Amino acid sequence: MTRDKFLEGMSRAAATVNIVTTDGPAGKAGATVSAMSSVSADSARPSLLVCVNKNSYSADIIRENKRFCVNVLRDTQAWVSDGFAGRAGVEDKFTIGTWHKTGLGSWELENAVVTFDCELVEEVLYGSHYIFIGEVETANVSESGPTLVYSNRSYGSSVPLGAASASHRVHAEGQDIETVSIGCYSSLAPFLIPRVIADYQNVDANVDIKVYEGNQDQLIHHLGVREADMLLTYQFEVPDWWTKSIVVAELPPYVLLPALHPLANQDEISLSELVDEPMVLLDSVPSRNYFLSLFADKGLTPNIAYRSPSYEMVRSMVGNGLGYTILATKPASPVAVDGRLTVARPLKDDCQTTKVVLVTDTSREISEKAQEVHAYLIEQLANAEDLLH
Repeated sequence: MTRDKFLEGMSRAAATVNIVTTDGPAGKAGATVSAMSSVSADSARPSLLVCVNKNSYSADIIRENKRFCVNVLRDTQAWVSDGFAGRAGVEDKFTIGTWHKTGLGSWELENAVVTFDCELVEEVLYGSHYIFIGEVETANVSESGPTLVYSNRSYGSSVPLGAASASHRVHAEGQDIETVSIGCYSSLAPFLIPRVIADYQNVDANVDIKVYEGNQDQLIHHLGVREADMLLTYQFEVPDWWTKSIVVAELPPYVLLPALHPLANQDEISLSELVDEPMVLLDSVPSRNYFLSLFADKGLTPNIAYRSPSYEMVRSMVGNGLGYTILATKPASPVAVDGRLTVARPLKDDCQTTKVVLVTDTSREISEKAQEVHAYLIEQLANAEDLLH
């Protein structure tokens, strides 16, 4: 195992971002660390460990003070992490954020997700790092919220898989309402779901259609844990060993250009004509992989200038002349949300189409009302291409 491969492999692991602080006879110090873990809840006091580089200024200060505090950051506190990692150019790191003294004398960050005030009980020097084991005197748990994580050499957020929003009708207390849940891919939802909800109220007013919007991973989670009765999404990356998919629409990809782009005068455009132009990529799963595969199938690599997971952000960037994009769903208006004009043109190439599918879980039977909604969707979305393209 080479060192480089080990480091590359560890960069893929996700870890919380923590500030370890100390204060006492040896002075005051703090450092950003990702190597933090519980040791035991059943030791004399609950215990945890942190790993601090032996060359870090903080390491020797912690050893002498015999105490430290672990501050687990929330996803809005990446700037604090950068400051304590030395990337802010600030001489006194404790001017970054608001800090309070702990019972043992270290420092805790205001509004951290949780802080653990620890007494140092054991230290082990292994390779380049000290492993500090601390027994926790107090744990201050703040208001819940997403934790800051670090993975793939960038910050991220600990968003639960079930965090896709759910929208449903508010009804009077005592009404006999049955809920049917549909998960829908975010960029598809505005085209299909409002019309489905509005029309189905005329079919069965006692059915409340609850909608989960999200990316593919979130939707599959909702189906798998039985929060959603069915999904409306793209066929890409849907697990076929426990689901059944019915195709309700098939969409050819198209090019969206700024209105004054030179290629906008053509009736059709080939991928080879676009390959050197700046591209604005719809950067969501599975859209990203699909659009990039269109180029890869032709042996081409697009010039990606911008990325966004937001469908409307992509259209607005195109409207402002920042590049072109490839999309499958087409709004009724060529005007982006900020009023800028775009032009849609078909691709000249013979490209793989996008299939919109209605997905159910084969391991269970949905309710009778859900089956009725399922049948209604198949019937009503038979001409979904007209809504989507």
